[in-house]
Amino acid sequence: MSTQTLRRLEAVALVGVGGFAGANLRYAAALLWPGLPGTLAVNAAGSLALGFIVYEAAGRGVLADESRTVLATGFLSSLTTYSTFAVQTAQSAPVWMVANVLGNYALGFLGVVVGRWLAVTYGGGR
Repeated sequence: MSTQTLRRLEAVALVGVGGFAGANLRYAAALLWPGLPGTLAVNAAGSLALGFIVYEAAGRGVLADESRTVLATGFLSSLTTYSTFAVQTAQSAPVWMVANVLGNYALGFLGVVVGRWLAVTYGGGR
């Protein structure tokens, strides 16, 4: 096998491991906070973590590419959940539809901003 093929297989394995962990944490969060609160919590936390990872990479870049792959593409992608957010929103009463959309997007963007601030302040990001 070529080096390029092995790197691709490694990336697939890293995404799988991260995805397994993120999906299980997502399931635990749904048990702990059923419905809209659980989805909002994982989406906000995932946005904060992804904001940190992205801006940390732009700064000092201490995290290895493999770490970013397992954390961002694997773990956080399976932890956060756009499809559940969309279905729960569509099934909610109109007032909760608006609140859920505003809450998820506002906390998601705020999470990225806070993650960026943490990366710049503590991780040496830009």
